[in-house]
Amino acid sequence: SFLRTARMVRGPKRHLKRLHAPKSWMLSKLGGTWAPRPSTGPHKLRECMPLIVLLRNRLKYALTRREVLNIVMQRLVQVDGKVRTDTNYPLGFQDVITLDRTGEHFRIMYDTKGRFAIHRIEPAEAKYKLCRIKRQQLGSKGIPYVVTHDGRTVRYPNPDIKVNDTVQLDIETGKIMDFAKFEAGQIAMVTSGRNIGRVGTITKREKHPGSYEIVHM
Repeated sequence: SFLRTARMVRGPKRHLKRLHAPKSWMLSKLGGTWAPRPSTGPHKLRECMPLIVLLRNRLKYALTRREVLNIVMQRLVQVDGKVRTDTNYPLGFQDVITLDRTGEHFRIMYDTKGRFAIHRIEPAEAKYKLCRIKRQQLGSKGIPYVVTHDGRTVRYPNPDIKVNDTVQLDIETGKIMDFAKFEAGQIAMVTSGRNIGRVGTITKREKHPGSYEIVHM
């Protein structure tokens, strides 16, 4: 029994080796032993990028972790309209980053090789984001709600909104402004798998009961 208790793991993992970091972050192999591990948040570990990688490695607004800490502790960085002071806060697909001091707005996208692309946007475009519907259910007291790919819960959605549809979300209010159905003729972007980052028009949707659907683009 002593051996069994000695091997027991206590708590969540808090470290990440640089070689095991996702390739989408584009970190150099020889830049040290460790990589910043994203905090738990709205995106999965392998589908996000820590805030420190954006500010230090991509935008080059800082040279060290200490400088990134000074920037975020001055409450200068907003993610989806909320100030974030965690250097490892997870940034994922379609997130909007606002830097008040420089007046810049960025949206996290994928390039055609599946790496995170930092897309500069206008202030008018920074007021909304596109979210994919992952779940649609009835809550307590029969209240309908949907859950988006970034962990948001929206109550009383339009009854026409189904799973896999895309909604245009107002960042300030969290309300759904518009939605697009997941059907033939729509322009779509692949967000996971081997074809990640590729954009095309949906031509056909094959349904296989009990297995995966196949979508042709």
